[in-house]
Amino acid sequence: MTYIGRRELLAGAAGAVAVAAGAGGAQAVPAGGRGPARPGGGGGGGAAVREFRGMWIATVTNLDWPSASGLTAREQRAQLTALLDTAVRRRLNAVVLQVRPAADSFWPSAREPWSQWLTGTQGKDPGWDPLGTAVTEAHARGLELHAWFNPYRVANHTDPSRLAASHPARRNPDWVVPYGGKLYYNPGLPQVRTFVQEAMLDAVSRYPVDGVHWDDYFYPYPVEGEYFDDDDAYAEYGGSFGTRAAWRRHNTDTLVSEMAQRLRQVRPAARFGVSPFAVWRNRDTDPMGSPTRAGVQTYDDLYADTRKWVTEGWLDYIVPQAYWHIGHPQADYADIVPWWARTVAGTGVDLYVGEALYRCDAESSTPAWRDPAELSKHLTFAKRYAEVRGHVYFSAKQVVADPNGAMARVVADHYQSVAAPR
Repeated sequence: MTYIGRRELLAGAAGAVAVAAGAGGAQAVPAGGRGPARPGGGGGGGAAVREFRGMWIATVTNLDWPSASGLTAREQRAQLTALLDTAVRRRLNAVVLQVRPAADSFWPSAREPWSQWLTGTQGKDPGWDPLGTAVTEAHARGLELHAWFNPYRVANHTDPSRLAASHPARRNPDWVVPYGGKLYYNPGLPQVRTFVQEAMLDAVSRYPVDGVHWDDYFYPYPVEGEYFDDDDAYAEYGGSFGTRAAWRRHNTDTLVSEMAQRLRQVRPAARFGVSPFAVWRNRDTDPMGSPTRAGVQTYDDLYADTRKWVTEGWLDYIVPQAYWHIGHPQADYADIVPWWARTVAGTGVDLYVGEALYRCDAESSTPAWRDPAELSKHLTFAKRYAEVRGHVYFSAKQVVADPNGAMARVVADHYQSVAAPR
């Protein structure tokens, strides 16, 4: 049994991540003194509850928006506002817009080139300000706008000459590591961590975004037969660590904790969230882990100690990508959600569950995903846990198309009332 996660959809990963064992593959309290969580909402039938109802809008490879590279500014703007209007019709109250998919930008950045997914040519001005427009239009509709950044991905290829001439990766080739057919910034270099924070904070300082959002990419997902060559960085900076794995986790921890601190200084009202692969560690690896048998564990394979980020209070919210059905034999939604609820309990970090709307398909090979009620069952199950404060759906084009009616069922069963305005 294999799990095809959104990372494959977003970045064209070569293989699936297996979840079979041994395969390759309470009341929420604001965190860190950031002020109260602002998403509002009314639950279906009954007293209003504060909840987060979001959808991801992916821009890498034109997955959700724009529908193709090279559209006119007018066409791009019309498609964007249509997605925001869909969010309102589905009674959502937030969108998570990918604005730095691959060391590029959807705003006139002071540090990185315009994204190729706008015009087809990296560095070419699209003739408008997508992020600025998105913030204004989302707020006009009572929607939160969370800016979604990918910290380390540089390109979905390994040829630096294909990058814009001004690209920081070309000016600093020692920052870049080719791996698995892609280019990444090296997380082990302090100057890289500083730069990627500044690149993201450039947007945060200029636009009243409601949140900064990262997905599941830190160190890249393992690729069989490939070696992530950070030897020089490890030799220079890893001497005080017992293992390379410990040093890598420290590097990722440092990125998260520093970004949390800097965000609070630059835009205190903005919230900081991460949407990781949902398995921190399996219980057979660590007694504190989840009762799963996933082939990937964020702690061990991505060097991302997602549990620590919660317990340390570095995040305001976490959105584990719980992209399995109820009853999955190796990674059961009904096991993963309770584990995360226990993990966030008492920390002040809000738990929103990432939902695999993209898997809801009448032609799915998995019977559960052919059932239009499967996703609604997820929300019904999650309501048992007070720590679950909302759900986020991947991704926007499925929110629009709703191929087997699963989203309409969620709205009918759980979002009977309109989400409260911001």
